[in-house]
Amino acid sequence: MKTKICIVQSTYNEDITEKLCSGASKALKVWKIKHAIEKVSGAFEIPVTIAKLAKKYDGFIAVGCIIKGETANFDLICNAITNGIMQISINEKKPIGNGIITCFNKDQGLKRLDKGKEAAIAVIKVLKIKNPNNV
Repeated sequence: MKTKICIVQSTYNEDITEKLCSGASKALKVWKIKHAIEKVSGAFEIPVTIAKLAKKYDGFIAVGCIIKGETANFDLICNAITNGIMQISINEKKPIGNGIITCFNKDQGLKRLDKGKEAAIAVIKVLKIKNPNNV
């Protein structure tokens, strides 16, 4: 059976999330891992999308960018997403690489574009596919 991974990408702050998604996709291609990309409007929709697709894939990579505004919404959204992703990962016994950047401004987000690749490598390591140290 071939391993299948799904990258779930938020399109909010798309200039950043496209690069995160690209980094994750490139890492998976290095290991010839079949993958699909599902796009959602915001990071808050990532956990429910993964939950809906859980039976279809062996692992997931969540990519998004949440930039803090002037309200408490940032903290609530970040906590809800992290808790949701962890709960799904444990319940479904499937790795979910967290490539969701949380930052205070766009410049910080642009400095962390390797998070997509890092999340992909984390999933590869959990699935024990080949030798991921060379990715």
